[in-house]
Amino acid sequence: QVQLVESGGGLVQAGGSLRLSCAVSGRTVSTNAIGWFRQAPGKSREFVAASSTSGTLTVYSDSVKGRFTISRDNAKNTVYLQMNSLKSEDTAVYACAAGSIVTMNRLSKIYAYDFWGQGTQVTVSS
Repeated sequence: QVQLVESGGGLVQAGGSLRLSCAVSGRTVSTNAIGWFRQAPGKSREFVAASSTSGTLTVYSDSVKGRFTISRDNAKNTVYLQMNSLKSEDTAVYACAAGSIVTMNRLSKIYAYDFWGQGTQVTVSS
């Protein structure tokens, strides 16, 4: 059974930083693309960042590019999302997802991912 568990969310002031973790069990991160998505109240889920199966390719949404960094530790079977220069509009529930994605343009697509975590709340106060 594949499980993804996020942690690291919380309340932070605008301009601050947080690092989210996504611990994966039942499947190795080294054989999966991992994506981060977020959903703010009243809005649909949106793509944030993704790391390809090999880990050599990373993609970001325009809204977080230059501020967020996705990385992975295969030995710990964990993927991270470092979030810097946080803004109030980054407030959302952040969830990680895993999928056997081989086409790069699918990395940002919700439907391409097979397994999802429950999410962790990130609140940025202005």
